[in-house]
Amino acid sequence: MPRWSMVARPAGTGQNCRPASRLCEGSDPMADLTIYIGNKNYSSWSLRPWLVLKASGLDFAEVMIPLDTPTTKAEILRHSPSGRVPVLHHGDRIIWDGLSIAEYVAELVPERLLWPADPVARALARSVSAEMHAGFAALREHCPFNIRSSFPNRGVTPDVQADINRITTIWRDCRKRYGEASVGPFLFGGFTIADAMFAPVVSRFRTYRVELDECCQNYADAVWSLPSFQEWQVAAGNEPMIIEAAEF
Repeated sequence: MPRWSMVARPAGTGQNCRPASRLCEGSDPMADLTIYIGNKNYSSWSLRPWLVLKASGLDFAEVMIPLDTPTTKAEILRHSPSGRVPVLHHGDRIIWDGLSIAEYVAELVPERLLWPADPVARALARSVSAEMHAGFAALREHCPFNIRSSFPNRGVTPDVQADINRITTIWRDCRKRYGEASVGPFLFGGFTIADAMFAPVVSRFRTYRVELDECCQNYADAVWSLPSFQEWQVAAGNEPMIIEAAEF
């Protein structure tokens, strides 16, 4: 692997296991967990399940595979059947796709309440997480994820503004329904997978200096200030790699 890749404990390979209504038979929360991720400065998809793993309290190792290099695809395919990161190895199990990883981890440690306990709140949290996972293509295209840079007012096309408007509506709605009445500054009070899903957006809004109302700014500040997110930001700032497509 390239010299700047992080070293992880040996990770097994084997059958794929995607989260359903219960854990895969024989899974052991104490078995080795290794997540393979892309560059922390550029890989928004990697950030989400990494934050969930941090919130889970489980020990895990990480391997960073630099993106946009001649060997990236081959290196990722050694660990991920989809040829993409993130991918989680749990013993001999392989779980790919960031939201699937988050769901799997939530089932490993249900006591951590990585989804809201209330079934109505949980349904809403899953809905907004899925919307974030599948949507907002204009924001992704025109405002690349880049933690350590600042591009004020760049890339905010009318389509991007429409995405911003929808995202901030989600934030205000969740905070109004569940955040204000709960202990905690996040969408549903305490930190959940929904907050991990929107964490890259918080970073994008900061990079592109998107103006927010007080409710949304307070929420964004809470996510940005998470110790785990701060740890990710420091690592991103120390990375030597540059991906030109994500720079202006």
